[in-house]
Amino acid sequence: METILIVGGRPETLVKAKALGLRVVFLQHRDRMMDGHVEASDALFMVDYTDWEQTRPIVDAVHQVYKFTACISLGEQAMETVGRINDRYGLGGTPEAVSTLYKDKLLMRAHLAERGVPSAAAAEVDSAAAIAEFGREHGYPVVLKPVDNTASRGVVVIERAEDVAAAWEDAVGLRHRDDLVLGQFFPVGRYIVEEYLDGPEYSVESFSFDGHHAIVAITEKYTIGVVEDSHALPARLTPEADAEVAAYVRDFHTAMGLRDGVAHTEIKITSKGPRVIESHDRLAGERIVDLVIDAYGIDLEQYATAAPFGLLPVLPERPTARRGAATAFFRAVPGVVTGFTGTEAVLNDPDLLDLDIFVRPGDRVDEVVDNFGRSGQVLATGPDTDTAFATAHRLASLITVETTPEHRP
Repeated sequence: METILIVGGRPETLVKAKALGLRVVFLQHRDRMMDGHVEASDALFMVDYTDWEQTRPIVDAVHQVYKFTACISLGEQAMETVGRINDRYGLGGTPEAVSTLYKDKLLMRAHLAERGVPSAAAAEVDSAAAIAEFGREHGYPVVLKPVDNTASRGVVVIERAEDVAAAWEDAVGLRHRDDLVLGQFFPVGRYIVEEYLDGPEYSVESFSFDGHHAIVAITEKYTIGVVEDSHALPARLTPEADAEVAAYVRDFHTAMGLRDGVAHTEIKITSKGPRVIESHDRLAGERIVDLVIDAYGIDLEQYATAAPFGLLPVLPERPTARRGAATAFFRAVPGVVTGFTGTEAVLNDPDLLDLDIFVRPGDRVDEVVDNFGRSGQVLATGPDTDTAFATAHRLASLITVETTPEHRP
């Protein structure tokens, strides 16, 4: 029996690997254990896998006993560790150096510039003065963000020179917060400032097979500020724009050195053509993977576990969608959650794919400043993107998260 080592992630990944006939060895951080992890694992080891000095001897012992021949993760915080494991045992898959390029936004920009791939001007900054200097050189607006964080945390669009000082003060304040969701995995440290990219935003879901990049889906992305508000696929692009985006993303992954596995790439179609915002050698978040399953019948999570063993066929360069799918997020008025209304109507809708509510009664809800602050999402299906998009928003509008003001001393 072939053995796969999976580092971090959700139980569904393990279940899909088991369904393929694989023996599953699982490394998980104790703070990220979920219902179903134990049952879906043949062997489970709890370790802080972001700490290589702790993880390495455990992985050595696991390899000696189980002789795993592939290692994957679908979670951002584990990708560099997976790269180290791939390198240590010559497993193939993505090496640490490539995973680091995908995680470090500053390294990514510099790497693309060296290889002539159109991108955006960027620089590391450590003061308001450095941001202002970048703004004078490249013009406003500019984008300030952590070098390697997630869920739009700390991302701000600075519209004018007068806004730089306040934006930098807020950014520095995140460095000292000990209450951030997943803060132990994504501490806020270095910052980067980038040239602002104009145009509509998309994400591109792809899977690579020995350097061949199959562009599975292009997803429309809608935001309120920097916070993602909804997604819809397949993107409503002209054939020419679709081909241009697909070609750009293939060139991007080739330049980055990605040869195998799933990737999620965020781009804008600017006045100068497609330009990358950031990219990840992992599955998309926001349950985009489930939208892809509904619209295309392709399970990228299943492919991630199967591809190292050749258990599924290589995907075509550009699969054809069979229907549309979309998700819309909803928010709550800040306060303490007391209950929900509208859920019954949503759950009874025939075009509902799923309803996720992220908060529970008693939780405190704050103003939404990043993707972690939203209260839930509705996933919907339809015969085309227009219909699915409208249905997702209609259903999301039916949900009310009831809150009462929180009285603090």
